[in-house]
Amino acid sequence: MGIYDYSLTVGDGSELKLEELRGRVLLIVNTATGCGFTPQYEKLEELYEKYHDKGLEIIDIPCNQFAGQAPGTDEEIHEFCTLKYNTKFPQMKKSDVNGENELPLYAFLKSQQGFSGFGASPAGLAMAGILKAADKNYKDNPDIKWNFTKFLVDREGNVVARFEPTIDMKKVAKQVAALI
Repeated sequence: MGIYDYSLTVGDGSELKLEELRGRVLLIVNTATGCGFTPQYEKLEELYEKYHDKGLEIIDIPCNQFAGQAPGTDEEIHEFCTLKYNTKFPQMKKSDVNGENELPLYAFLKSQQGFSGFGASPAGLAMAGILKAADKNYKDNPDIKWNFTKFLVDREGNVVARFEPTIDMKKVAKQVAALI
């Protein structure tokens, strides 16, 4: 299976077939409204506004698996994002990205791009310390480690990069721009 074989449920209950996005650059991100990384919504919206007309689609998948930081209904999450960050990109139904109830799309994404570290920034070192305390072998599996992990998909449907939430959004923007 490839990226275009998957479908997602939009927050309003409609279906988004990724096949409909063939030929576009995709940035797929698991989000949360009560996380220290939540301000990344601002940078994501900037990317969307800059590149959407040139072929970028951002797919926002709220997830409550990390410290319960995406509480509320799909409607409440959508209202928060649109009012606080003026987001315009599609927001999916709140879903799991790890475990027995994970979206099949996430099993695919993780099989294409495993975990490669948080980087050496202060936030990256802090995240590594937190996860090591909870699971000394966290580096050895492809699971999503926290909110705002991003997968970048090129126009041909290849998953070309994975960005942990601690990776500077400027690096994400640079790689998105290279694919546009």
